[in-house]
Amino acid sequence: MKNVNLKINGIPVSVPEGSTILEAARLAGIEIPTLCYMKDSNEIGACRICVVEATGTRGLVTACVYPVSEGMEVQTNTEKVRNARKTTLELILSTHRKDCLSCLRSTNCELHKLCHDYGVDENKFSGFNPKYKIDESTPYLVRDNTKCILCRRCVAACKEQHVSVIGPTDRGMETSIGPHFRKALLDTPCIACGQCTVVCPTGALVEKDDTDKVWKALSDPTKTVIVQTAPSVRAALGECFGMPIGTNVEGKMVAALRRLGFDKVFDTDFGADLTIVEEAHELLERIKSNSVLPMITSCSPGWVRFAEFYYPDMLNHISTCKSPMQMTGAVIKTYYAEKYGIDPGTIINVAVMPCTAKKFEITRDNMDASGYRDTDIVITTRELSRMIRRAGLMFTNLPDEDFDDPLGQDTGAAAIFGATGGVMEAALRTANDWLSGGEGEPIDFSALRGTAPIKEAQVNLGGKTIKVAVASGAKAAKEVMDKIHSGEADWTFVEIMGCPGGCVNGGGQPIQPQYVRDTTDIKALRAKALYDMDEASTIRKSHLSPVVKTLYEEYYKGSYGCKRAHHDLHTTYVARKKYM
Repeated sequence: MKNVNLKINGIPVSVPEGSTILEAARLAGIEIPTLCYMKDSNEIGACRICVVEATGTRGLVTACVYPVSEGMEVQTNTEKVRNARKTTLELILSTHRKDCLSCLRSTNCELHKLCHDYGVDENKFSGFNPKYKIDESTPYLVRDNTKCILCRRCVAACKEQHVSVIGPTDRGMETSIGPHFRKALLDTPCIACGQCTVVCPTGALVEKDDTDKVWKALSDPTKTVIVQTAPSVRAALGECFGMPIGTNVEGKMVAALRRLGFDKVFDTDFGADLTIVEEAHELLERIKSNSVLPMITSCSPGWVRFAEFYYPDMLNHISTCKSPMQMTGAVIKTYYAEKYGIDPGTIINVAVMPCTAKKFEITRDNMDASGYRDTDIVITTRELSRMIRRAGLMFTNLPDEDFDDPLGQDTGAAAIFGATGGVMEAALRTANDWLSGGEGEPIDFSALRGTAPIKEAQVNLGGKTIKVAVASGAKAAKEVMDKIHSGEADWTFVEIMGCPGGCVNGGGQPIQPQYVRDTTDIKALRAKALYDMDEASTIRKSHLSPVVKTLYEEYYKGSYGCKRAHHDLHTTYVARKKYM
C-alpha cells in the first residue's frame, strides 16, 4: 500500500494512504483528545474535541475522520485549537449535571479529565437545561441522561452487540439517547452485557451499585456472609489501583476481602470445575443418546439472555448447567451449610463478578437449590474496588493470602474460564480423559485460544474427531446461531460468551480510557494472566480437583448428573418477547 508523507507539529510522519489525521498522530506519539471516537465502530466526528489545524483546509477539521494527504502539515496544539476545544467542553457542560463528587465515575471520567486539562469555566454558558428521569428499571444498569454528552459510543457498542436497544431520539437540542419510543430499559430486549457502561466517557451509564447491600450484610451479626470471586476479577482488579493491565492480584484480592469482614472467601473457580464435570457429562450423554447437538455452553448470562430473546426456538441446544457462580452459591447453601451446621437461611452469598448480567442472573427462576436464592448479591469488579477504597485498605501493600477451604481449591482448567475459548478447552480436557479412560491425554487445545470473535477447530475426543466452535460477543453469537439454525454448521459443541473476548472484557470490569482501548489489546493481556495461572497449576483438569471429588463422594453419591446434582446444579430457560 502506498504511504503518505506529512508533518504533525513539525514531526515527519509516513502513514498508509487513507489514514486519518488521528491515526497519523498516534503513530507519531501524539495524543489528540477525543470523546466520541471508538476505533472501527464510532468514527463520526460528532464531539468536535479532536479538531486540529491542517494545511489545505478551511478552518479546523476533525482529526478522527479527516484523511491525510501528501505534504500536509498539521498542528494539534495551537491557541486556536485549544480555545476551540475549551469552548466545546464549556458548551457540553452547559447541559451536563455536574455532581462530580458523588458520581460513580468520579476520578475516572474522560469528560472531567479534559475539562481539567483545558482549564474550563464550568459556568461559562447557561440557559437550556434539559430534565430527564433517571432510568433505574433494571437490576443491573442505571441510565442518567443528565450526564449524557451525546457521543453515541453506547449506541455503537449496543449495535456491535447486535442488540441496538438504545439510540438517538428527537432532534437538535431535544436529542437524547435511550430505548426506542422512550421505553424503560427493562422493557427492551437488552441482554444486560454492560458493554455500554465500559465505553461511556461519563457517568451517564453505570452499573447499579449494590455495595450498600453488602455493607449492611457485613454489619449484621446474625448473618454468615460469604464471598466468591470469578476468575477474571483477579486479572483486572489491579487496574483500579494503578497496576498494569493483566496483573494477577489473586492474593491481594483475597486479603482485601478478608479485611472487609467476610466470614469466608471462596473461589468461583471451584464452581467452574464443577460446571465442567457436569457439562462434560451432559455433552457425552447427548452424543451417546444422539440428542440435540450442538450443545452450547451456559456460563454467560448475557449470552443466555440473548438466546432467550433472539433464538427462543433453539434453547434446547443450551446446556442446562448453571453458571459457575450459581453452582458455587448452590453448593454453599446445601452441601457446605449441611456439613458445617449452618442454617442456609442465615447465609448471605456475595459474588464478585466481571459482569453486569450476573446481577440479572441471580433473579432468574430455578436458582434456589436450598430453597433460598443461590446467590444473594452480585457486585462487579468496579464495585469491589470502591469498597476497598472506602475501607481505607492500601491494596497494593496488602500481603498475598489464600482462599478459604474447602471451596477455595481449583484447577488450571477453572482459571481459563474467563477467556474466550477457556470453557471449551476445560470441558474437552475432561471429556477426552473420560472417553479415553486415562488421565494423560492432551491438556492444551491451542486452536481455541486467542481473542478472535469466532474460532473453529476439529479436535480428537476419545479417538473420534468432532468439530467445535467458540464465539464471543453477541454479534459473533448471531453468526454462529444462524449457521446452526440453517443446518450449515455441523459442530458438536459450541462455546458462546456474551462479551467480546469473554469475561475478561465483561461489562463490570475496570474502565480504561478509550485511547487505551483503541491502542491496547486489553482482552489479550487479561486473558494471559489466566492462562499463566493455568500453566502454573499442578492440577489442570476439573475432574481431578480434590474438592470436586470430595463433593461427589460425600454429597452426590459419586454420580455426575445424578438426580440430586441435577436439582442443585442445573436450571431451565424461558423464551422472552423482544417487544414488550
